[in-house]
Amino acid sequence: MFGRAADAGQARGDWVGHCEPAAVGSTPSDGATMDDSPQPEAATDDLQLVSRLGQARTGVLEQLRTRIIGQDEVIELLLIALFARGHGLLVGVPGLAKTSLVTNLARTLSLESNRIQFTPDLMPTDITGTDVMEQDPETGERRFRFVPGPVFTNVLLADEINRTPPKTQAALLQAMEEQRVTAGGVTHPLPPPYLVFATQNPIEQEGTYPLPEAQLDRFMLEIQVGYPSSEDEVEIVRRTTAPAQPEPRAVLERAEIIALQELVRRVPIADHVIEYAVGLTRRSRPDSPDAPEAVKNYVAFGAGPRAGQSLVLGAKARAALQGRFAAEREDVSALLRPMLRHRLVMNFRGEAEGVGASEAITALLEQDARGPRRS
Repeated sequence: MFGRAADAGQARGDWVGHCEPAAVGSTPSDGATMDDSPQPEAATDDLQLVSRLGQARTGVLEQLRTRIIGQDEVIELLLIALFARGHGLLVGVPGLAKTSLVTNLARTLSLESNRIQFTPDLMPTDITGTDVMEQDPETGERRFRFVPGPVFTNVLLADEINRTPPKTQAALLQAMEEQRVTAGGVTHPLPPPYLVFATQNPIEQEGTYPLPEAQLDRFMLEIQVGYPSSEDEVEIVRRTTAPAQPEPRAVLERAEIIALQELVRRVPIADHVIEYAVGLTRRSRPDSPDAPEAVKNYVAFGAGPRAGQSLVLGAKARAALQGRFAAEREDVSALLRPMLRHRLVMNFRGEAEGVGASEAITALLEQDARGPRRS
């Protein structure tokens, strides 16, 4: 048992002017007293919450399987990103249900969702919102009013994010990192939970704008969405050409999701597992004396400290989703590829010889399998 969960906060609220819930462990206001005794509604045993998270994972998979065929691993990574409060970059060719997957996931979690189709003429204010002047019909007074953009939601699908110029791509940076938007000198908080899923087509690169490394680093996971198996593809064609299927039902409420996100932060992780995650991150840098030869020869820039943070949080979320009460080394190594492959920058030799981030990560895992290394 590892503590008590804080109250999840209000379940609904206006996107603009929304007040952030009090931080867990915050000091009570003057006159308040600390009461260690369990409260019947606000305090829930963490072991029960872990059980609830495992049940929710099963329920989400069952509901999404009615609409999505053969993408269980992708769904698992999306859930890890959600409960670890991260963002995901989905990479795959068109027609693999990336948009449908994110939309239906939001439905099963009772979350508001918006979709932005990124195009070359999209402006930053088309995403974040803008100030408009309006006139009071009674007094005739003119004033500015902020009209929120589609970024004010719980789950934002940024479709083909690499098809818009860097200026518009950068409009998402503050929202992704700080969960707020500044417009006209006023900062507007975004509603928790907040999650950005961006899609990227790896085939057509003409007329695209590659994401800068600073923005790629804000994505916790790069999720590769591959082709379905032969049996799954037959079932996809059969189901999508039949009468419409019922919509998936909600498995979790918004307040529960916020409480479970707080739970993930409290999942125990041993110091040696943290050191293991940091060691893998450090060995992805070519100037590290313990880096494998593939990293030294083909990588220009390795992963930064944010990768280690993501590995630890992702490991905690993965353990809790599987009903376990502590994160382990296996959780870290299982997430190494989606955590690092968008963070490694290959050098000229790597690009010339066709050696990508996947080969460098494979070298890291093989080095780890041969025995312990210094970090």
